[in-house]
Amino acid sequence: MKMKAVRYYAPLDIRYEEINVKEPAEGEVLVKVEAALTCGTDVKTYRRGHPLLIKETPSGFGHEFSGTIYKVGENVTEFKPEDRVVAANSAPCGECFFCERGEENLCENLYLLNGAYAQYITIPSRIVEKNLIKLPDNVSFRQAAFTEPLANVAHGIARTPINPGDTVGIVGIGPIGLMFARLAKLKGARVIAMGRNPLKLKAARDFAEVDEVIDLKKYPDPKDFILSQTPENRGLDVAVECVGLPEIWESMFNIVRRGGTVHLFGGCSSGTTVNIDTRRIHYDEVNVVSVFHHTPKYFREALNLISSGKVDVEKLITKTMQMKYAKKALQMHQNGEAIKILLEN
Repeated sequence: MKMKAVRYYAPLDIRYEEINVKEPAEGEVLVKVEAALTCGTDVKTYRRGHPLLIKETPSGFGHEFSGTIYKVGENVTEFKPEDRVVAANSAPCGECFFCERGEENLCENLYLLNGAYAQYITIPSRIVEKNLIKLPDNVSFRQAAFTEPLANVAHGIARTPINPGDTVGIVGIGPIGLMFARLAKLKGARVIAMGRNPLKLKAARDFAEVDEVIDLKKYPDPKDFILSQTPENRGLDVAVECVGLPEIWESMFNIVRRGGTVHLFGGCSSGTTVNIDTRRIHYDEVNVVSVFHHTPKYFREALNLISSGKVDVEKLITKTMQMKYAKKALQMHQNGEAIKILLEN
């Protein structure tokens, strides 16, 4: 059986070509991809590769998706052909040092799945067992494809001390920052969204329903203006970085109040460092949080948030394109011309 798929060969070199479908082995499931999404991680991988996602080339590409089960392998009893499903891009082993301590996102043997930009994708047995979920009838494939990125945010928000009435600032309002802002609103916070892209600034109001939007292009040094938006100019209760740049990490400590929390949610490039005023952390008791990835618990929580209607993820879809135009879609995402692009076969 043949299929069309996007394959990664090298930085800036992805190709839409015909390849063999991997038949599902014991415990595996073959899924017909109905919807896939562009993602910031995929953009970075497209530009420079990825040591964890791309271990050999050519490689499958893409990891946010939903679909219909086409075929099941031997001893798969919980799923059958025609089931509508969403799968995470990973699954923990459940047996290592971190898994035994409930820190499954740090699993030493985390299994990662790539290959969603294709007509079909084979789901490994561990993901079938731990992170493959049937879709509720009221959730579309378009909505379900957001489950994985939202799971990261659900994990991050759960680890962030946000109380009703707190002032939370989100710096960087790509899809992740926008979803973080939305979940902070659901926790009863007053949310300030900060960014530069007009498309994303509009989404901060329309999707996240934030209280204030700050266009950082208008404020070369936004510290004083941000502080002016907080009670008694004391600073944010929670400052969340969703960009992933060391200089932005550092700036978070200038806009958070004494006793507040800085959440460094955006991942920086390996080997980069930051300079932080230690007085702020010690004498001002500024808490620092940094959360990576998701767990099966938060993957399910994310789907519940979508199913309940609390997070209207479809508002984040800027454009729908055919899978064969994945390269163009990634370039548009990279250039800030879209928040999310939905890819269909």
